[in-house]
Amino acid sequence: MRFLTPPPAHDLTYSDVFMVPRRSSVTSRLDVDLTSTDGVGTTLPLVVANMTAVSGRRMAETVARRGGVAIIPQDIPTDVVAEVVLRVKGAHPLFDTPVSVAPHTTVGEALSLLPKRAHGIAVVVEDGRPLGTVSEADAAGVDRFAQVHEVMSDDVLTLPADSSAVETFDALTARHLEAGLVVDHGALLGVMTRKSALRSTLYRPALDPDGKLLIGAAVGINGDVAGRAEALLAAGIDVLVVDTAHGHQEKMLQVLKSVREVRDRLADENGRRVPLVAGNVVSADGVRDLMEAGADVVKVGVGPGAMCTTRMMTGVGRPQFSAVLECADAAREAGRSIWADGGVRYPRDVALALAAGAGSVMIGSWFAGTYESTGNLMTDAQGRQYKESYGMASARAVKVRTKDSSGFDRARAGLFEEGISSSRMYLDPERPSVEDLIDSIVAGVRSSCTYAGASTLEEFARFAVVGVQSNSGYDEGRPLHASW
Repeated sequence: MRFLTPPPAHDLTYSDVFMVPRRSSVTSRLDVDLTSTDGVGTTLPLVVANMTAVSGRRMAETVARRGGVAIIPQDIPTDVVAEVVLRVKGAHPLFDTPVSVAPHTTVGEALSLLPKRAHGIAVVVEDGRPLGTVSEADAAGVDRFAQVHEVMSDDVLTLPADSSAVETFDALTARHLEAGLVVDHGALLGVMTRKSALRSTLYRPALDPDGKLLIGAAVGINGDVAGRAEALLAAGIDVLVVDTAHGHQEKMLQVLKSVREVRDRLADENGRRVPLVAGNVVSADGVRDLMEAGADVVKVGVGPGAMCTTRMMTGVGRPQFSAVLECADAAREAGRSIWADGGVRYPRDVALALAAGAGSVMIGSWFAGTYESTGNLMTDAQGRQYKESYGMASARAVKVRTKDSSGFDRARAGLFEEGISSSRMYLDPERPSVEDLIDSIVAGVRSSCTYAGASTLEEFARFAVVGVQSNSGYDEGRPLHASW
């Protein structure tokens, strides 16, 4: 990447910069390969942040089907993470996981499960075989204590597992249905929607060597970190993240070395070397020290997150574009990569992070307001749907993290929390699913690559030309949703 004019002496955020189009031989967005350059194995440069309010089983399997990877937070008990990993690995790499209910399940219970998936139906299953489906429309005006077999729709399209995307789309369109059930010898395998059929031709799932969906998990730097890391690796995670807000500290370097030793020992035993990610830092020195201690990838970002109050509380942090640019250069010198963690709110920000040299971009709060995030779907007084999100250094997160401590220690730790403990993240009615947001991000990044004349992300980071703009320059690029 190069600057259009000499860069200023001050650091820059994503909003401070823009990309300049250059001569391109890339004729179609679909000719762009978005495989990440970080070596983790994802086919999209997207990572779901290890935030308790965002990243769980539903998020992990959905994002992995489209080519990214989700990181399960460090606050989750190890045995629970192992169960999540088992279920994600057991999920089908192509078909959506169905919401299954028994025939005698109440309508109220079935309706409460519908927001768990974007396809909007619950499948009534008996002895592994689908009997029908229940949607909000089927349950309209029905007593919530009625049983689903009384209201279910039996106008169900079943699809063989080997149906092509075109066959699936055409069959659903012909029946004016949004979703069909994929079956194998009568047994339910999953759900396919018309959008799923289209997406299956545009995305490649992120898979491990056994053809199962990728999933990562995080550890902190306190307690028996090496023991937890070994348990997570034994559970089958594909990416291990050592995470703390201030990654450039002695304790992190000590813990990282011990985790690397565990990872390397297990790699010698089973032949698979799981990538080790560590952070967060914002300087080239931080990148070099963490990589010397054993990190394959370094997370970059202090203070840019939507739930983070670190900069206002401490004055510590760095504008994210400049942090990513400097840290990516340092990682490249070592033959390794970084993740740009935080500060992205629009597809343009993801593209700029990749142009600055990030191998992948980590997204947290932006994905909180989706069906697949971990929180319960709620509705405000105006009828708008939302989920609650919170920062990982907030009072709410600290309470979870210190639940095994004494009451005195918990109360003392509570005096020093940072971050927002509760924030409403509204679902976009046009893009309520994380897959909808991924569609938007990928469309923007693909177009950015074509403007830069790049057919891969490696070329994109080399070819991109970036300029610096004023606030009014940024505002000029914002669309108007109503006339002026």
